[in-house]
Formats: sequence, C-alpha cells, structure tokens
Amino acid sequence: MSLLIIGTMAFDALETPFGKVDRIIGGSATYAAWAASNFTQPIKQVSIIGGDFPQEEIAALEARGVAFEGVEVVPDGKSFFWSGRYHMDMNTRDTLVTDLNVLAQFDPKIPESYQGCDYVMLGNLAPAVQISVLEQLKKRPKLIIMDTMNFWMDIAMDDLRKAIGMVDLLMVNDSEARQLSGEYSIVKAAKKIQAMGPKYLIIKKGEHGALLFYEGKIFSAPALPLEEVFDPTGAGDTFAGGFIGYLARINDTSFESMKAAVIMGSAMASYCVEKFGPTRMKELTPADVDSRVKEFISLMDFNIQN
Repeated sequence: MSLLIIGTMAFDALETPFGKVDRIIGGSATYAAWAASNFTQPIKQVSIIGGDFPQEEIAALEARGVAFEGVEVVPDGKSFFWSGRYHMDMNTRDTLVTDLNVLAQFDPKIPESYQGCDYVMLGNLAPAVQISVLEQLKKRPKLIIMDTMNFWMDIAMDDLRKAIGMVDLLMVNDSEARQLSGEYSIVKAAKKIQAMGPKYLIIKKGEHGALLFYEGKIFSAPALPLEEVFDPTGAGDTFAGGFIGYLARINDTSFESMKAAVIMGSAMASYCVEKFGPTRMKELTPADVDSRVKEFISLMDFNIQN
C-alpha cells in the first residue's frame, strides 16, 4: 500500500553532551521516510527544499522507494534550517536558530500520481498547511495520522482543532497532550483530545515509552533502555514513520495491529538516537530491525504464577 508523507526536509546544526555537528540533513519528512522505507514502498514525499539540498541525499531516498514528484525545489532558495543544543538529560533543549527560508512559502500541491494513497502522515507543520493537504485528497485515505507541537497550540489553536477533527490518529508528547486538553492526568487528557475527533491517540513519553488510546483501551509500550542516547533529534518523526510504514505494509488498522506498529515505531526510534541525524537509519538492515523488535518483545514478556 502506498504511503503519503508530508513534512519538512531540512538542515540541522546539533549540539549534545556527546558531540556537535554544524550541518546535517534533518526534517520530519526525511526521518519519517527513512523509517517507513524499512517496511513499505513506494513512499510519496511532499515537501519543499532549496537548491542547496544535496543531490546525493535525494538519490539515497529515491533508492529506498521515495518519490520526489511532490517535493518542490526552489533552485535559488535555501532549505529550512534549525539549530539546537540539548541539555544533559537529553529531554530538554534550547533552540538557537530557526531559519524558515523556503519553508515560509510552502504551499504543498498533491500531484495526480499521489492521489489514492491509503495511508497518510502529516508531519509537524502549520495546521493550515495540514488542512490544505487533506482538502486536496480526492479519496478518503484508510488512515491519516498527524503530528503537532506546543507552538501551534499557542498561535493557531482554531486551525489546529479543525485539523485534529479531520484525522484518524493524533501523535503528541505528554506535555503537548496536557496543554491541548488542559488536563494534568494523561488519561483524562486522552479522553478530551479524542473528543476532538481522532479515534486513536498516541502520547509519546520519550525515554518512558508511549501510550496508545482507542475506545477506552490503553496499550503501554516501554522504551528500550539504551546505554547511549547520542542525538534524540528526529526520534518522534522516526517513530511515526516506522508506525505508519508497518501498518501500510500489513494493510491493517485494527487496534491489535496498531499495538504492533507502536513497537515497530519504537524500534526505529531506538536506532535513530544512536547517531547524529538520520545516519543510523541509513545503515539499518532487515536483520537489525528484527533483532531490535525481539529485544522489545523480551522486555515485555513475563509470566505470573498463582
């Protein structure tokens, strides 16, 4: 089943307690595509880049089944750039630079060849852009998932609520869930958010795993304890890409399949943080993915004796 991914393709400059890079490929759509390509192809990419985006990076993604017909190239423009510094706990960071560059003029157009995709991922973008993409689709996809952040809750809440009401699954972290709902309790927050429209909700909790909510059911997935977390940038987008990529492969959106997809997404994210940017994602083999999934299964396996 074909997958449509809408998001940013960018450059990042990163500093963590374990190292520093001045310019590396990033962006929500980039991370998501690398993760999803481990499970399904083709992937229909929608984004905007400047003429400075490396051709070798485009070629590498194309070799993984990523289509670029929906990626607008502004030859004399510069790609979106973000710079950040992570604190020692790796859960908090300071944004140092945000240069929108060509992203400021991003008005995505869905090519005719992209119509009919059954699975759609809306990366973290302005809600108005997310709405525009959905309104261009001629056929209702089987599953639409959406990511967002606190920033849009601060400046575009009306558009954000409209976008949330148009999707099947929303992904947020725990602080975003609390802000969006006005509830401290994650369970109460989930109920309020689901009342806005999405049947499914995933609340990511970083190093503490993720929660999947559906019709009163809750699935709790652990995070894999890692000896080293080198760079958490893109981990959430990698999680989303692995999640929807797996569902597109099996073409099943049942709650049971989504539980498995959460583990697949978590496995992808656990690899992503091992090196700067999407470097580790480019190296993965099917054997690596199987091995990491088995680690998650082992982590969750137990028996109770009466």
